[in-house]
Amino acid sequence: MSNVFRKLATEWKLHLVVVVLVVVSELIYIREIPLGPGIILLLPLLYAFILGGLLNPNVIRRSVGGLVRSREVRAASPYIVIAVMPLIAKFGTLVGPSMKTIIEAGPALILQELGNVGTVLFAFPVAVFLLRMGREVIGAAHSIAREPNVALISDKYGLSSKEGTGVMGVYITGTLFGTIFFAIIASLVGSLNLLHPYALGMACGIGSASMMAACTGALANIFPQMEDQIVAFAGASNILTYGNGLYISLFVTIPICEFLYRRFGREEPEPASTTEGGAAR
Repeated sequence: MSNVFRKLATEWKLHLVVVVLVVVSELIYIREIPLGPGIILLLPLLYAFILGGLLNPNVIRRSVGGLVRSREVRAASPYIVIAVMPLIAKFGTLVGPSMKTIIEAGPALILQELGNVGTVLFAFPVAVFLLRMGREVIGAAHSIAREPNVALISDKYGLSSKEGTGVMGVYITGTLFGTIFFAIIASLVGSLNLLHPYALGMACGIGSASMMAACTGALANIFPQMEDQIVAFAGASNILTYGNGLYISLFVTIPICEFLYRRFGREEPEPASTTEGGAAR
């Protein structure tokens, strides 16, 4: 227990900054921005994420007089897991009571993972023909590159490979901007009433707790009467993403990326030896 209090004493600045960010974000509250037939909801989570990013010395050097330093950034990283635990617990309490509704959705929850192919269809042409990327495109375009996909690419090619560089680039970009994007796009698409709220809830579960929280938060404000069901579908989808989504990447999207790259990508010399953690190609 003494170690816990000692740790808190040395990290008091970090906890104070977090409290201030939460208070400021809640005071701003929810803002609506009309955009054509829909609206964009700006949630407190979004403000906190942006403000926290601006205080990160890795984003803006010596921001706010060096209030947050690299030491605080390193200390904050493990707290992310603790912070999302209540959210995961809430998913568990809602998935069970909503199981009948989830089962009635039929194969939709499982087949939605085929949506991973969409990242290949949309991202691959841009990466190869517009950005002129090399084999980095295989790691970058085969999925949205969350933790299971990083592990898969690491095991298959090695993180020091070009494929590893691609998947880590998308992973870091998603970590920095994915929450903002999901909060905005979910509110916009949800306000258009083109898709059923359950379908939108499924789309929130992409394998990232922070993105799912932003997505479900935006949808819950648009469909307050369906909040529990939306969260339940998002939680179930998130769990399935870690399961069958990994196999979709392994047996479908990575082979497709490999095939397309052989057809349309830039020719590159094969490495003489394998990289760390990667198998021979």
